[in-house]
Formats: sequence, structure tokens, C-alpha cells
Amino acid sequence: MANPERVRVRGVSIIRPIIYGNTATVLTPKERETSHPDHTHKWTVAVRSAASPPDSDQVGGADDISYFIKRVTFKLHDTYPNPSRNVDKPPFELTETGWGEFEIQIRITFVQESGEKAVTVYHHLKLHPWAAVGEPEIPPLDVATKMGPVHAWQYDEVVFNDPYQNFLNLLTQHPPTPLPKLRRKPVPFHPANFKEIEASRGGVPEFHAGLEKEESERLEEARKTIIAEQDRWRGILIEKEKEIQRLQREVDELGS
Repeated sequence: MANPERVRVRGVSIIRPIIYGNTATVLTPKERETSHPDHTHKWTVAVRSAASPPDSDQVGGADDISYFIKRVTFKLHDTYPNPSRNVDKPPFELTETGWGEFEIQIRITFVQESGEKAVTVYHHLKLHPWAAVGEPEIPPLDVATKMGPVHAWQYDEVVFNDPYQNFLNLLTQHPPTPLPKLRRKPVPFHPANFKEIEASRGGVPEFHAGLEKEESERLEEARKTIIAEQDRWRGILIEKEKEIQRLQREVDELGS
């Protein structure tokens, strides 16, 4: 007879919001002396719960997510010693120093009770501040230091469909901290809206429940901009075609 705790609960989906990404700061002269001579930044890459602790400068991490995550493996650039790093207990994060940006592979392994396969996501390590229009893409280190920490975080949701009964019990015993309904801090990533970039520099970002609506509005605004550009270039193309036809008629008249 099957163990009732190992029977899947059909038709049930349960979600756990997470974030993954990094924060980075410029190394002080003293810190550079004790690290690799070419390294310019200290950075931390992490997988955390989406909600942020109250009155904290940390992005996310209000909840302990080890009840459903067993291990996080960070695959760094091959130039790092032992580039595949396993973190088997919270906080699921890794701190290093370096000078360049690169893609980090993040493999999330769930607890055995879940019966779920590991998932892999990718994050581009961000070290340099996001530049506004007309600014150099990478500011000098002394300027970057004054701009404060760089944050690059991605919100995601882990969805468990038809969970085992014992795992469902485990999840329901640990409800996630709700996200704040409204934005209380700067945006947690920097979109193409440079006014928001200016407002978010040097601040500590926070994810909130209205983020999806804001992102939808930004995408709709971008869609309208693209359509307007298409219409503008279509008009230019029509005018150029008319000009070509006019010139062709003049050539034909001269030939006759």
C-alpha cells in the first residue's frame, strides 16, 4: 500500500517567490592590497526569498528558504579557482572579488521531500553602475565609489505542481512573507527609463507587489515607442520611394 504522505495532491499548485542576482561595491585601496592586484570590486551573488527584511539594507532574504531549497551551485568564470561552488545551507550566497563581468550559472536543488528536479537559471554579474544617456558606460572607480553599491536582481517564482502531501504540508507550514503592496525603495533593477535610474542610484532596492504592474506599463510604453518609430521610418521610406520614382521619370524624359 502506498504511503499516503508520498501521494501527489492533484490539481494543487503552490508558489514560492525568490530573487537571484548580485550586489557589488568598489574595493577600497586597503582591500585591494589584500586581494588580487587586478581586482577592483567585491561582489555577492545570491538566491533569496523575494521579501526584504524590515529596516535592512539587504535586498530580499526576509525568509529562510532552506525548507524547500537544499543546495545552490554557483558556476563562476573558469578563471576562478574551483569555479563550481556549492552552498548547502542558508544564506545561499557567495562573495568574491574580481574585475570583470560574466555570466553565472545558478543551479537550485530542492529538498528530497519535494521529489522535484533541480532548476538552472543564469545571471549576468553586474559590477558597474548603470549609465544614463550621455554618460560613459563605465565610470572611473572614484566616481563609482560615490555612486554606492550596484544592485542587479531578478524576481522569479518557483511553482510546485501536484506536490507530494508531505511536501505540501512542509510548504504550508512556512508561508512566505508578503511583498509590500507599494514601492518603498528604488526599483530593484534599472530599466531603460533613465529618470528611474537616477532615482535608484546608491539606494537599496526592494521588490513589491506592484512591480508586475509597473513592468507591464513600461513594456506598453516601449511598445508604443517602437510603433511610433516604425511609423516614422515607414513615412521616410515612402518619401524616398516617391523621390526615386520622380528621378526615374526625369531620367526617362532625358533619354527620350
